[in-house]
Amino acid sequence: MKNFPDAAFEPDMIEAMTAALERAVASLPEPVIASHVNLLAESILRTAQAGERDIATLERIALLELQVTPRT
Repeated sequence: MKNFPDAAFEPDMIEAMTAALERAVASLPEPVIASHVNLLAESILRTAQAGERDIATLERIALLELQVTPRT
């Protein structure tokens, strides 16, 4: 996972980000790959750091980014 040294969030935002990640991971087909979970988490952190607070929006953006991220 990438480093987010300047990331600081209030407890309620951490709960929202956790919920968004759990919802996004739950929507993935089995087996869930750790690298996909990391990409989702990075997206949620980045989007929340940019000011987004809505759980559904955080989830949706993360899933969309996962779809368009090139695989190596």
